[in-house]
Amino acid sequence: MPTSSMAEPGGRRATQRRKDPGLRRAWCCSFGVPPQSPENRGGGGGGGGGAAGGGRRPPAKPPKPSYAASFHSSPSPSARVGRGLMDPRRILSPGRVSPIDSDAPVRPLPEAADARAVAAAVAAEAEVESVDAPPKEKAPESRHLPSSSSQGVGGARFKERSEDSSMDLRLSVKGKDGKCLVFELDSEVLCQNSTFFAAMVLDAHRRASDASVECQGIEVAEIEDLPVFKDTIELMYAKDAMRWLAKAGVPRSIDILEASSTILFNRGVVSCLNYLEAVPWNESEEEKLKSLLSRCSFEEPIVQDLLDRLYPHGPNAQGLALHLIRSVANGTNNNASKVSQTLVNGLLSKSSVYQKDAAGLDKEGLYSICKSCLNSLVDLFAEASNSFSADGTSTGRERRPTMVQRVSRHVDNLNWLLEMLMDKQMAEDFVGIWANQTELVRLHERVSPMVRYELSRISACVFTALGRGKLRCPGSIRCAVLQSWFGPMLSDFGWLQRCPKGLDVRMLEESLGQLILTLSLRQQQALFVEWFGWFSVQGFECPNLTKAFQVWWRRSFVRAPHPRG
Repeated sequence: MPTSSMAEPGGRRATQRRKDPGLRRAWCCSFGVPPQSPENRGGGGGGGGGAAGGGRRPPAKPPKPSYAASFHSSPSPSARVGRGLMDPRRILSPGRVSPIDSDAPVRPLPEAADARAVAAAVAAEAEVESVDAPPKEKAPESRHLPSSSSQGVGGARFKERSEDSSMDLRLSVKGKDGKCLVFELDSEVLCQNSTFFAAMVLDAHRRASDASVECQGIEVAEIEDLPVFKDTIELMYAKDAMRWLAKAGVPRSIDILEASSTILFNRGVVSCLNYLEAVPWNESEEEKLKSLLSRCSFEEPIVQDLLDRLYPHGPNAQGLALHLIRSVANGTNNNASKVSQTLVNGLLSKSSVYQKDAAGLDKEGLYSICKSCLNSLVDLFAEASNSFSADGTSTGRERRPTMVQRVSRHVDNLNWLLEMLMDKQMAEDFVGIWANQTELVRLHERVSPMVRYELSRISACVFTALGRGKLRCPGSIRCAVLQSWFGPMLSDFGWLQRCPKGLDVRMLEESLGQLILTLSLRQQQALFVEWFGWFSVQGFECPNLTKAFQVWWRRSFVRAPHPRG
């Protein structure tokens, strides 16, 4: 009785506490387990017992028996990979201890078995391995993919599963890096899909010395990429090959295509080709596919569709590039023309990855487009000159914005063509053509300043290229282009300052002065005198050529005269 235990000596009470499992934990501090109270006591004692046993604790839960623990080696039904696929536990790598011996044959996962049956089977197998299984010799590795070695596989350890399993073939695949993959497969499925493996299995059966052997083993060595080989074997068991390849992606499908052609897996080759023909590629995938098709040949008709996507059979790059440039020059939308010019520049630049032809564009084709743009400008300026009366008043103001846009578009095209010609080292002839535009020079005086200054944008690009040494023309051509367009430049410079449209005006002033200094002193004198007259009246509405003017003056009058002068 609890009441009598309180009257007993201290020694007997201590003995009873040691026997009571509910008092094993001490609560000597505030963080300990609090004593049991009548309110929270789990036992069903009476009132007197509750008062007397206030210091006791409820009995602790008994420890979980060891036989109730889960059996770690027993597979669950959800862990099955599927009939014909390898057990993922069989993937071994160097430096890692596998729960299954690398030399021991692997059996397929059971389809339906409870935990006790699986535990008993694994225990029986472990007992056989520890007592009866002798150490096997390492099979010799093959030097090439077609070579292989076959060996009989111990029947005692596979016999218990042979009745309900069709996995009668063990395939060992060794990579060049020393890693190994082991598959347990259905030999019938493997032989139906691969002519290469069908010959190996037939040879293994012929070499088998024991007629009772139920599982033959074959081996393939020196594999470049084990994961790709594994995916190729899995593709044999895929019900929907196209969906399987879609999940794998384009780069993996290209690798599987190569592996399938190596092991003569024709259905895999056809599936990969059909998938690759139906999906888009990026540039790296395209180069990878090109490399594969250059190394391997396929007889399937679908290959021609791939080749048509990879290699052009139409016009050459030069003819197509000239067609694109002509389309830009004949365009009517200014915004679209700028985007198209940027696109073509990227395609045809020397540093572009798209530039395939080292010879470049055809010179005659480019200059024919330039002349077409110049003829269009002559027609537009003739039309614009008829729209204004002699006193400068407009007779068709509603047409002025359209005229400015049309002229500006052709000027932009000519400047773009000039840059392209300079990039191809073919722009010297453009200077001569621009110097001989006498009709445009004549019409320049009869057109509104807001239209005519567009022509000076072309002159500005030519003067800048000559003054900076990007164009190297004879002195006669340099003098001719200045005589034709230096005066219009002086009259339009104020408009160029207000509407530069990307033009560097300060660079133009410096380059123009340097260009004049490349002429003879007599020619320099004529041009500088003309400039000084404009500069005295217009001020900074004229280009600032004071530095070049000082250089010319010093060369002409300060230096000592020539001995033969």
